[in-house]
Amino acid sequence: MKSSINVVYRDLDPSAALNATIQKKIDKLHRYSDCILHSRVVLDSPHNHKHKGKMFRASIELGLAGAPITVSNDDPSVHIAVRDAFATCERKLKEESNRRKTSRH
Repeated sequence: MKSSINVVYRDLDPSAALNATIQKKIDKLHRYSDCILHSRVVLDSPHNHKHKGKMFRASIELGLAGAPITVSNDDPSVHIAVRDAFATCERKLKEESNRRKTSRH
């Protein structure tokens, strides 16, 4: 079952390239679990650090039946923030999927 995806840009201009990347990564997550009901990705630039410079945050919220997954990652590059947030989300989704499989048996 395909879920709806909601991409929100805060203090950033929307990007077709980022939207395409996010869609591919969400499609990949669907291969690991068919329990994803909805997904929301928020991209923003929450703060400027004196020493780190401009930082971007990618936050992912996956609505799963019973156990939602929420992940966020900060990085100076918005693309790397998205990549790393999805990597963490993928790991957590695999763990949740394995936990559900073992609890059924």
